[in-house]
Amino acid sequence: QVQLLEPGGGSVQSGGPMRPSCAPSGNTYSAPYMAWSPQAPGKEREGAAFFGTFEYTTYANSVKGRFTISRDNAKNQLYLQMNSLKPEDTAVYYCAADRLNWGLLPRYTYWGQGTQVTVSS
Repeated sequence: QVQLLEPGGGSVQSGGPMRPSCAPSGNTYSAPYMAWSPQAPGKEREGAAFFGTFEYTTYANSVKGRFTISRDNAKNQLYLQMNSLKPEDTAVYYCAADRLNWGLLPRYTYWGQGTQVTVSS
Protein backbone atom coordinates (compact mmCIF):
# COMPACT_ATOMS: atom_id res chain seq x y z
CA GLN A 1 0.00 0.00 0.00
CA VAL A 2 1.08 3.55 -0.73
CA GLN A 3 -0.31 6.69 0.87
CA LEU A 4 -0.02 10.09 -0.78
CA LEU A 5 -0.39 13.19 1.36
CA GLU A 6 -0.98 16.56 -0.26
CA PRO A 7 -0.89 19.47 2.17
CA GLY A 8 -2.28 22.89 1.51
CA GLY A 9 -3.64 24.39 -1.66
CA GLY A 10 -4.39 27.98 -2.31
CA SER A 11 -5.26 30.86 -4.58
CA VAL A 12 -3.12 32.92 -6.89
CA GLN A 13 -3.68 35.65 -9.46
CA SER A 14 -3.35 34.95 -13.15
CA GLY A 15 0.30 34.85 -14.19
CA GLY A 16 1.50 33.87 -10.75
CA PRO A 17 3.24 30.68 -9.56
CA MET A 18 2.27 27.88 -7.22
CA ARG A 19 3.97 24.66 -6.16
CA PRO A 20 1.81 21.85 -4.80
CA SER A 21 3.65 19.04 -3.06
CA CYS A 22 2.95 15.38 -2.39
CA ALA A 23 4.53 13.15 0.25
CA PRO A 24 4.44 9.42 -0.53
CA SER A 25 4.66 6.91 2.31
CA GLY A 26 4.32 3.18 2.76
CA ASN A 27 5.65 0.73 0.19
CA THR A 28 6.72 3.46 -2.22
CA TYR A 29 9.22 1.23 -4.04
CA SER A 30 6.26 -0.71 -5.39
CA ALA A 31 4.88 2.41 -7.10
CA PRO A 32 7.72 4.25 -8.83
CA TYR A 33 5.62 5.94 -11.50
CA MET A 34 4.00 9.17 -10.37
CA ALA A 35 1.89 11.91 -11.87
CA TRP A 36 -0.18 15.00 -11.24
CA SER A 37 -3.76 14.92 -12.48
CA PRO A 38 -6.02 17.96 -12.28
CA GLN A 39 -9.78 17.78 -12.19
CA ALA A 40 -11.54 21.02 -13.06
CA PRO A 41 -15.13 21.70 -11.96
CA GLY A 42 -17.57 19.68 -14.04
CA LYS A 43 -14.80 17.92 -15.95
CA GLU A 44 -13.14 14.54 -15.82
CA ARG A 45 -9.75 14.04 -14.23
CA GLU A 46 -6.93 14.35 -16.74
CA GLY A 47 -3.17 14.03 -16.81
CA ALA A 48 -0.93 17.07 -16.57
CA ALA A 49 2.56 15.81 -15.72
CA PHE A 50 4.28 12.43 -15.37
CA PHE A 51 7.49 11.41 -13.58
CA GLY A 52 8.92 8.02 -14.46
CA THR A 53 12.05 6.03 -13.88
CA PHE A 54 15.44 7.58 -14.68
CA GLU A 55 13.76 10.97 -14.12
CA TYR A 56 11.83 10.73 -17.38
CA THR A 57 9.08 13.38 -17.54
CA THR A 58 6.28 14.23 -19.91
CA TYR A 59 3.58 16.88 -19.95
CA ALA A 60 0.18 17.59 -21.42
CA ASN A 61 0.31 20.14 -24.23
CA SER A 62 -1.78 22.55 -22.18
CA VAL A 63 0.91 22.86 -19.49
CA LYS A 64 4.11 22.21 -21.44
CA GLY A 65 6.62 25.00 -20.87
CA ARG A 66 4.74 26.29 -17.80
CA PHE A 67 4.69 23.33 -15.40
CA THR A 68 7.62 21.26 -14.13
CA ILE A 69 7.28 17.98 -12.22
CA SER A 70 10.15 16.98 -9.96
CA ARG A 71 10.96 14.49 -7.23
CA ASP A 72 13.21 15.04 -4.21
CA ASN A 73 14.08 11.60 -2.90
CA ALA A 74 16.00 13.00 0.08
CA LYS A 75 12.89 14.84 1.26
CA ASN A 76 10.52 12.19 -0.09
CA GLN A 77 8.48 14.74 -1.97
CA LEU A 78 6.94 15.10 -5.41
CA TYR A 79 6.42 18.65 -6.62
CA LEU A 80 4.59 20.41 -9.42
CA GLN A 81 6.06 23.83 -10.10
CA MET A 82 3.34 25.78 -11.89
CA ASN A 83 4.27 29.09 -13.50
CA SER A 84 2.32 31.55 -15.62
CA LEU A 85 -0.92 30.21 -14.21
CA LYS A 86 -4.16 30.86 -16.05
CA PRO A 87 -7.76 30.86 -14.75
CA GLU A 88 -8.38 27.69 -16.76
CA ASP A 89 -5.73 25.92 -14.64
CA THR A 90 -8.16 26.13 -11.70
CA ALA A 91 -8.74 22.57 -10.50
CA VAL A 92 -8.19 20.08 -7.74
CA TYR A 93 -4.74 18.65 -8.36
CA TYR A 94 -4.29 15.00 -7.44
CA CYS A 95 -0.98 13.28 -6.88
CA ALA A 96 -0.95 9.68 -8.15
CA ALA A 97 1.35 6.65 -8.07
CA ASP A 98 1.41 3.12 -9.49
CA ARG A 99 3.69 0.18 -10.23
CA LEU A 100 2.54 0.45 -13.84
CA ASN A 101 3.55 3.21 -16.25
CA TRP A 102 0.27 4.96 -17.03
CA GLY A 103 1.97 8.10 -18.27
CA LEU A 104 -0.63 10.87 -18.46
CA LEU A 105 -3.61 8.52 -18.26
CA PRO A 106 -5.46 8.99 -14.96
CA ARG A 107 -5.63 5.24 -14.21
CA TYR A 108 -3.29 5.11 -11.26
CA THR A 109 -3.91 2.85 -8.30
CA TYR A 110 -2.92 5.25 -5.53
CA TRP A 111 -4.28 8.79 -5.21
CA GLY A 112 -3.78 11.67 -2.84
CA GLN A 113 -6.71 13.56 -1.37
CA GLY A 114 -6.21 16.42 -3.81
CA THR A 115 -5.22 20.03 -3.36
CA GLN A 116 -7.33 22.94 -4.59
CA VAL A 117 -5.61 25.41 -6.88
CA THR A 118 -7.62 28.52 -7.75
CA VAL A 119 -6.37 31.05 -10.30
CA SER A 120 -8.20 34.36 -10.43
CA SER A 121 -8.14 36.72 -13.37
